Amino acid sequence: VVRMQLTEALLKYQLAWPHMHYFLAVLCLVAAVYKLTFILLKRKSVLKSFDAFPGPPAHLLFGNVLEFKQDGTDFFKLLKWAESYPYAFPMWFGPSICVLNIHHPDYIKTILASTEPKDKFAYEFIESWIGNGLLVSEGQKWFRHRRLLTPGFHYDVLKPYVKLMSDSAKTMLDKWERYANSKETLELFEHVSLMTLDSILKCAFSCNSNCQTEGGTNAYIKAVYELTNLINLRMRMFPYHSDLIFHLSPHGFRYRKAYKVAHSHTDEVIKRRKEALKEETELGRIQAKRYLDFLDILLFARDENQQGLSDEDLQAEVDTFMFEGHDTTASGISFILYCLACHPEHQKLCRDEICEALQGKDTMEWWDLNKIPYTTMCIKESLRLYPPVPGISRQITKPITFFDGRTLPAGSHIGVSMFATHRNPTVWENPHVFDPLRFLPENVSKRSPHAFVPFSAGPRNCIGQTFAMNELKVVTALTLKRYDLIEDPNIKPKMIPRLVLRSLNGIHIKIKPVEPEM
Repeated sequence: VVRMQLTEALLKYQLAWPHMHYFLAVLCLVAAVYKLTFILLKRKSVLKSFDAFPGPPAHLLFGNVLEFKQDGTDFFKLLKWAESYPYAFPMWFGPSICVLNIHHPDYIKTILASTEPKDKFAYEFIESWIGNGLLVSEGQKWFRHRRLLTPGFHYDVLKPYVKLMSDSAKTMLDKWERYANSKETLELFEHVSLMTLDSILKCAFSCNSNCQTEGGTNAYIKAVYELTNLINLRMRMFPYHSDLIFHLSPHGFRYRKAYKVAHSHTDEVIKRRKEALKEETELGRIQAKRYLDFLDILLFARDENQQGLSDEDLQAEVDTFMFEGHDTTASGISFILYCLACHPEHQKLCRDEICEALQGKDTMEWWDLNKIPYTTMCIKESLRLYPPVPGISRQITKPITFFDGRTLPAGSHIGVSMFATHRNPTVWENPHVFDPLRFLPENVSKRSPHAFVPFSAGPRNCIGQTFAMNELKVVTALTLKRYDLIEDPNIKPKMIPRLVLRSLNGIHIKIKPVEPEM
């Protein structure tokens, strides 16, 4: 009897399956038609919003993404479009996502003077890695965190960092002796990334990592490279805009693996500090024993209601500053040294100035930072040509009108291209030429303050820009005091857009010891 019942049930299931198969097919078709209709209606709305802004033709499905070959020519494609479409032009990332790319100071002023939030399209892909910290948060949360974190960048906190930056730089420069003696080509980014990670760990987290001297590739830096590459890939590939599709893909698996490595690194830093501060309840008592660092201030920060940062917020800010505090400065320093290698006449002027300022010392101190104005101008000129963060984006919450009368409705995406703005020929004469004298005070006063924005501008500018500039000065000065930088004409950097400016083939120079003056 039981066998007959099972046979009968199986027969009914087999008879019903074609109908169920048909039902599922119809359901999938309805879902696909709904999604397609939604995308087409959204595209129609976006096209209307950007009607006043002509731009390069875009593919219906892939937008302008296929124009970017990831071969080192993409930024120059961007510059070509910027010449054709003054002030701004739309760029499409798929069939319904469009970003107004702006590249003129008068347009930049309008958006950066506001407190408009970061663009969810661009920054939501980063959030699973660095959390909802200062880089991506908005509204009251951003305002509260900015207020709580600002004391961490006070001059009194930054002063002791200069010696620590010098120590990290000297470790790197000691490792370079084999390149100086062998005339072997030196790839800068790998070495400088380790040095800036060492520096941020010492300065902001009082952590001696030995990451510059331990053998092999640093796991955290390797994870950051992987994460930034995958985030860029996800932005460019329309199907990967879907969380589900990306999660199920091989790239999604690699992403999760990399951010676990990054999180384990920052988790360990927080865990160690909390253990060390178990008995401490006041910053003053800590300060009596040692200098305060960024993590001290994060752990003890309190708002007007005596509420501190939650564990989740603390993790987000540490992840944010661990990444931002080493990767952007690594890009900046690498391209500064490359620029000086390519321009020996400016390099010599910098070296003469540095030697006079340091008076035989082999380290930099706080009061030395303002004694090298020409070197500082060279640093700024390199940041103009090679901005470490080549672009940022916002999503406006209310309609915006630019100085020429063109408008965009609420909800629109706006991208600020630092790279194209810094090379805009209507703003900069001979924009591709390395000329530090552009940053003489009399020349700066003739330009809009929004013509040069390597650290952004306005209320959402980079909170760590003084820290970054100090490190750029320290490393540049100590490097030039010790080594003569020489261009390798056979290997030119191939710039690629990532979260920070990178080179596809690395950044290569040759070095030799500086000849002692007789």
